[in-house]
Order: sequence, then structure tokens, then C-alpha cells
Amino acid sequence: MQAWFKDYVQRQKATLDSIPLDQTTAVLQVLRTALQNDRQIFIMGNGGSAANASHFVTDLGKGASDAIGRRFRCLSLNDNVAWMTAIGNDYAYEDVFVRQLENYGRAGDVLMGVSVSGNSPNLVKALNWGVSKQLETVALVGAKRGRMAEIARHVVVINDTHYGRVEDAQMGILHMLCYAFMELPELKQG
Repeated sequence: MQAWFKDYVQRQKATLDSIPLDQTTAVLQVLRTALQNDRQIFIMGNGGSAANASHFVTDLGKGASDAIGRRFRCLSLNDNVAWMTAIGNDYAYEDVFVRQLENYGRAGDVLMGVSVSGNSPNLVKALNWGVSKQLETVALVGAKRGRMAEIARHVVVINDTHYGRVEDAQMGILHMLCYAFMELPELKQG
């Protein structure tokens, strides 16, 4: 059993080492521009990626906003369960994000999708809508990339297909994005 744990940790380290820093830096600039222009930041995902999306909004909306003294306008599209279930029940599950965006999303806002496969129909549909409405689009995906990587303007690919390792690395990226605002003096000044 310890050998399995050791192997898992070694593979997790390799997955973390695959985080593309140039693409992550580009996403940081997208968030910085959104803050400077008072644009809304939306994030979405399914399953573990949904949990990561909610965690990101907590850290960005509270921690990063407190540190810089300006408020990020951010929302996880996963967090209104009643609305999501109404949309899923009355229309289709693939509409749970795009129908919320129809109420909130405006040109210049940021739409981030988080997925290991990159092929979740509800994320793909929302990103397509975002592109058509001139939102700044970001996809965090695993090595299979999927349709999301073809659609989004900014793509961060984790070079692994294991769901746990990719989700851990994606949360690492989301933490880095938030903590950059909390810890880098040049970002604290806007």
C-alpha cells in the first residue's frame, strides 16, 4: 500500500510540474483586466471541478479582494442549486450554465470553464455562447483537451488524464491566481 501512495505522490508531482506557467500568467492578466474594468468573472465546472470553481470564487471574492482593497465581481455558476435544477428540469442539463449567463453575461466579462475531459456539454455550450457574446473565455482542461480547448481564447492544459491529479493541479492554478493578488505587491496596487 505504501508503494502505491509513493507512486501516487510522484505522479502528482509530475502533474504539478506540467502546469504551463505562461498560460497561467495570461489568465492572471485576464483577471487583472477584469478587476481594472469592473467586469464580472464567471466560473463553472461539474463534480470536483464545480467544487474547485466554488472554492476559487471564495478565495478571489474574499481573500484577494480583501488583500488589494478592491472587490472582484465573481460568481460560480454552480452555486445556485435551485436555479440549476429548474433549468435542468425544464430545459436540459446542458443549459444549466448558458441560461444563467443569458441573465448576467455581458461583452468584456470573463467566463472560465474547469474540466478534466474538456468535453462537458454544458461547459462547451456556455463557452460557445461566451465567444458569441464577446466574453473573455478561459478553459482549464486535462491532457485530452476536448472541445473546450478549441473554443476558449485562453487555455491551460494539465498534462495528465487522471481525474484526481488534474483536479488537484487545477485547484493549484486557481489558488495561484488568487494568491498572486494577495502576495504580489504590483498586483495589490491595481
